[in-house]
Amino acid sequence: MKRFSFSLLALCSLVFVAAPLRAQIAKQVVRTDINGIDLIAYPTGVKDVVTIRGSIPAGDAFAGDGNVAIPTLVGMMLDKGTTKHDKYEITELLESVGATISFDVGTQTAGISAKCLKKDVPLVIGLIAEQLRTPAFSAEEFEKVKKQFVGGLQRQLESTDFRAGDAFTRAVYPVGHPNRQPPTEEFIADTNKATLEEAKAFHAKYYGPAHFILVAVGDLDIPQLQNEVRQAFAGWSGGVDVIKTAKATSTDAAKDQVIFMSDKPSVTVVFGQATGLRYRDPDAQALRVATAILGSGFTGRLMANVRDKEGLTYGIGSSVGRDTFNDGDWRISATFAPALLDKGIESTKRQLRQWYEQGVTEDELERRKGDLVGSFKVGLATTEGMAGALLTAVHRGYDVSWLDEYPKQIEALTTKDLNAAIKKHLKPDEMVIIKAGSIPGAK
Repeated sequence: MKRFSFSLLALCSLVFVAAPLRAQIAKQVVRTDINGIDLIAYPTGVKDVVTIRGSIPAGDAFAGDGNVAIPTLVGMMLDKGTTKHDKYEITELLESVGATISFDVGTQTAGISAKCLKKDVPLVIGLIAEQLRTPAFSAEEFEKVKKQFVGGLQRQLESTDFRAGDAFTRAVYPVGHPNRQPPTEEFIADTNKATLEEAKAFHAKYYGPAHFILVAVGDLDIPQLQNEVRQAFAGWSGGVDVIKTAKATSTDAAKDQVIFMSDKPSVTVVFGQATGLRYRDPDAQALRVATAILGSGFTGRLMANVRDKEGLTYGIGSSVGRDTFNDGDWRISATFAPALLDKGIESTKRQLRQWYEQGVTEDELERRKGDLVGSFKVGLATTEGMAGALLTAVHRGYDVSWLDEYPKQIEALTTKDLNAAIKKHLKPDEMVIIKAGSIPGAK
C-alpha cells in the first residue's frame, strides 16, 4: 500500500492551498479530543482531496532494554492484514477508490500517512483504525518482514552516509538517550531472534488512543470526520506519551573515529556535537538560522567555499536536528574523494572557525530570513505540506497557532541573537569527527 499511482488524486494533492496565505491558519483549525485522540481538522479550498497524517508514540526508542527491532517490525506488520481483512483485500479496497495508506516507524513515533477522495474518508478512517487496532500478526508475514528488514539493514551498511551518521549518534548521545541508535549489527541480530509473541506484546502495550494525533487537511466534512473517528476507534484504550529524558551528557566515545569501507569512491565525514536544545527552547531558532547561513544549500558558506571555490567536495552542509521531542545535535556532513579528504576537512574546519569566531552578517541574515519564510509558506501550500506542518508543530509542543507565528519569529531575529547562540551552545574544539569510507592509510 505504499505504491504510488499518478492519478487525479495525486495531481489534486499538489494543488495550492490559498487559505493560509490569506488568513490565519489557527482560525481555520478545528481541534477535538475524541476518546483520547487529538483530532486536528483543517478545511481548504482544494476540491475532493483529503490528506491524513498521524502518529502514535511507539517508535524505536520504546524498545528500551528489550529487542531493539520489535517496534519497527510491529510497524511493518500493520499493512500485512488484519483480523478482518487480509493484505490483498485491503489493497483491493484502497486501489478500487485510488486511496493510499502507509505506515512508518521513527525514533519516537509510528507514523500514518493516507490520501483519498472526500467520499472515501469513511473507508480510509475505518481501515486505519482496523490496521492500528487489530493487525493479524500472521506468523508467515512476520517471517517475511523480518527478512525484508534485515535486507534493508544490510544494504544500509554499504552506505558511507549511513555509517557515518549512525556512528555519530553513539558518539554524541549517552546510553539511554532516545536519539542514540543501536549498532546496525545489533538490529540485525535482534531481528533474526525476534518472536511474534514479542511483537504482539509490544503492540498491546504501546498502541492506543493516548497521545495519538490524527490530522486531516483538505475538502473536509468535519462533523462526518469526527463521527467516523469516534465510531472507528470506539472502545480502544491504552497508549503512552513520548519519551522525555534528561539532556545529553558527554560520552566516552573517541572524538576522532574511522570506519573503513573498502572500494568506496568517496568518504563521508560528519562532525559535530549534541546541542542540549529542543526545538522550542530559547536560542534554538537563532542557532538554526545561523546554521542555515553556514551550510544550507548552494547559498550557504560551506558550499560556496569548500565546493564552488575550492572544488574539494561533492556536497557539504550543516544542520540542526533530532530536537523535536528531546535535545538534538548540530552537525556538518560532507563527502570527499579519498585523495582530497585531508584538504577537505581542513577547509571545512576553516569555514567553521571563521563562522564561529566572526559570526554572521546583517546581509546574510536578511537573505536567509527571506529564504526561510518563503520556503515555509510554500511548504504549507499543499494539503500534504499543511498536514505535515500541523503534525510537526504539535510534536514540538506548540499549539497550531505557532504556524502563524513562525514568520514573525524569524523576522524578529537579529545578528546579535544568532552570534550569541553560536558561542553559547557550540564548542568547535570539542566536536566529534566521524569518517566512513575508503580512507587512505586506514584498514
